[in-house]
Amino acid sequence: MTQPARRADLFDAADSERRFAGPATGDERRLLTDMLAAQRHTLEIKCGGLSAELAHRSAAPSTLSLLGLVRHLAEVERRWFRRVLAGQDAPPLFVSEDDPDGDFDGATAAPEVVAASWRAWREEVAFAERFAAEAPDLDLEGPDAWRGPVSLRWVLLHMIEEYARHNGHADLLRERIDGAVGL
Repeated sequence: MTQPARRADLFDAADSERRFAGPATGDERRLLTDMLAAQRHTLEIKCGGLSAELAHRSAAPSTLSLLGLVRHLAEVERRWFRRVLAGQDAPPLFVSEDDPDGDFDGATAAPEVVAASWRAWREEVAFAERFAAEAPDLDLEGPDAWRGPVSLRWVLLHMIEEYARHNGHADLLRERIDGAVGL
């Protein structure tokens, strides 16, 4: 087996093609939701095949881990789609005033923690996907204490950025765990 000539050649071309198979032109809602779906799928790929290793920390003193990212992104999905845009009274899943970093600090290798974290993330993603699909348009707004009024369009763009940034973290975390790169 020959080594790839450059780091980019380490990517699984077939999986990358499936992730980013949506259109590159056309309807704005479709473009945004497809790109966000690709970023969500990327996180799943980067965490794939791992269980207890998901809780491995990046490097002391950081509590950054793949499982922490899953939990963090569940919180972010919940905040923007349920609380801000849908106006639901949906308390945080893993963080609190007493433990503002509970999404990362509570990311342990216990099988029940891993399972609950993935379940929460998947439930929040499913809600967000339904919400984005059923919203009358991308100009739908919700009040946010940080930004003021935000539109569904802005939230979708922000979520793409949020996932892309954290998927970069996941690249490094996964490589540290088992040497896997280019996922």
